[in-house]
Order: sequence, then structure tokens, then C-alpha cells
Amino acid sequence: MTDWRAVGYGFVVMLIAGVLATAVPVVGHAAAGLVGGFVAGYLAGGGLLSGFWHGLLAGSVSGITVTLALAAFGSLVGLAGGPLGSLLGGAGVLVVGLFLTFLFAVDSALAGAIGGVVGE
Repeated sequence: MTDWRAVGYGFVVMLIAGVLATAVPVVGHAAAGLVGGFVAGYLAGGGLLSGFWHGLLAGSVSGITVTLALAAFGSLVGLAGGPLGSLLGGAGVLVVGLFLTFLFAVDSALAGAIGGVVGE
């Protein structure tokens, strides 16, 4: 059973850590996913698989949220290029964002598995 409270806490930690990670762009954002996934797994407890699942959910939810926000922003900025520029700008950001969501969900899931073991 999914503990949505744990997923929500992991999501919030990832967003806050992601905002603070702008000082160290690549390393900071990967660390944000690790910390948020660990928090989700730790709070959910239940061992390796439960922590993995909750970390994966927290990473996926935060990645999709950020991706949709950036795609909307890319579409607005692309309006300078007309309707086609808006479509291509938003779609390009969406494709790259979904790929990054997958990458961040994987590291969050691994950290969640560790958190699930520690939290047990």
C-alpha cells in the first residue's frame, strides 16, 4: 500500500532542495533527488521494496511537476516565434523534461530503497 504522506514529504523536500540547488546546478539537483527519495523511503519504512517504491513515486511526481511548469514557460517564451515557435518550444522542453524525470526518479528510487531499510 502506498503511503502518500511519505511521498508528499519526499516531493516537498525535493522541490525545496531543487530550488536551493541552483548554486550547484548538476550535482545539486541530483542530490535533491537523492535526499527527497531517502526521506520518502525512510518515512514509508517497510524495507527495501517499499522504500524503492515510495522514492520512485516522489521522484516521478516532482519531476513531472517541474517538467510541466517548464514546458508551459517554454511555450510562453516561444510565443515570440509565433504559434509554431510556441509549440516547438514547449514540446522540446517537455521531451527533455520527461527524460530528466526518468533519470531523477531512478536515483530517488535507489535512495528510497536505502531509506526504507534504514527506516525499518
